[in-house]
Amino acid sequence: MTATAQSAWDFEAQSITGKPMPLSHWSGKVALIVNTASQCGLTPQYKGLQALYDQYKDRGFVVLGFPSNQFGAQEPGTNSEISQFCELNYGVSFPMFAKIDVNGDDAHPLYKWLKSAKPGLLGSEAIKWNFSKFLIDRHGQVAERYAPTTSPESVSADIEKLLG
Repeated sequence: MTATAQSAWDFEAQSITGKPMPLSHWSGKVALIVNTASQCGLTPQYKGLQALYDQYKDRGFVVLGFPSNQFGAQEPGTNSEISQFCELNYGVSFPMFAKIDVNGDDAHPLYKWLKSAKPGLLGSEAIKWNFSKFLIDRHGQVAERYAPTTSPESVSADIEKLLG
């Protein structure tokens, strides 16, 4: 949570129910961190994210969802509404967090760290849209960064490599 953060596991975020949640809870696991939205053309990716979680959770994998309303105001709901939407429409059971900013001065410290650890295309750090993905290894380091349009299914080979 500080400028001295060495890994994704050094941060804390609020769960979607409002409880502080240290990411160190998932230390030793492989994680896919995703900024999400409920009213986006990419929202059906929730189905693929849930499928990845179901497929690999018993091998030490977790998806961590971070709703954000920074792209086309496509996540206008409250945390409670977001949680209900994800559960009812996509059966989401992976951990979801309270709505955050991923870009700008108010970006969550985790996202500031992720973006600097693994810049995107042409060195740009900015998150371009909903459903940008960061694959985190068991040590909390960013292994890969994926574009919003990269389907969850297409990252399974990279997840397999990190799970060993």
